Amino acid sequence: MIHRHRIMTDTYELYKHAWIYGGAPHTEQRLTDGQTLSLLREGGWMVRNTYDFDMPDQTLFWYVIKDRFGGMEELSAKTRNQVRRGTAHYSIRQITKEELAEKGYAIYCAAAKAYKSAAKAPSPTEFQDRIRKADDNIEYWGAYKMNNELVAFAINKTGEDYCNYQTLKALPEDMKNYVYYALIFEMSRYYLQERRLKYVLDGARSITEHSNIQPFLEEKFNFRKAYCHLSIHYQWWFGILVKCLYPFRKIIKIPQIQAVLAMHAMQG
Repeated sequence: MIHRHRIMTDTYELYKHAWIYGGAPHTEQRLTDGQTLSLLREGGWMVRNTYDFDMPDQTLFWYVIKDRFGGMEELSAKTRNQVRRGTAHYSIRQITKEELAEKGYAIYCAAAKAYKSAAKAPSPTEFQDRIRKADDNIEYWGAYKMNNELVAFAINKTGEDYCNYQTLKALPEDMKNYVYYALIFEMSRYYLQERRLKYVLDGARSITEHSNIQPFLEEKFNFRKAYCHLSIHYQWWFGILVKCLYPFRKIIKIPQIQAVLAMHAMQG
């Protein structure tokens, strides 16, 4: 369950024991000690606070964003060819949550299996309920074959002036036909050129670095790093645990602990 607690005008969400800002990254401000204590009194083990979004100096933490759309001309010759091949094979369009709830589960499971995800897959009913109960600011995109078969989808969180590409899944056999290229190109065109949003993003720096999607977006579609400061505030007992384990971070093999220690090192 996600809990919400308001601090001034900012909204934080409790996710896997960590309070994380739920609004647009460029609107998050540095929290005071009193504000972080107020959140930790509500539960959770830590507060992740990022601020000074898109600062000029490089830091150890960033968001991966795209704030300009230059069409095909901004892409390399190879990427232009890959996008054209993708758009020749697939029709890219926005879809309803009902379409995704009905047709997306097989794609989700096939993609997770190919990715060798350790996370437990939801049941068909759980998958459908999550989609149908999602907030109104969630938008859905689909890639259809010419026979009207859905083979890939995207789930995006939109705000007044930004869009977060939260989930991207495709049938593994359609990857060779560049379905992701077509989907990413068309979504970026729509949000940046047609909707004129400030930017689209693929979230913050990957902590586990188990996916190559962010380097792919930077290399192929001119996404870039928007550097910011990261500060983590812990429950007192959890802070002691992190500091005790940190010197052994290279030999600890438990993924969840590795992730916490890796994020701890990205502060500054």
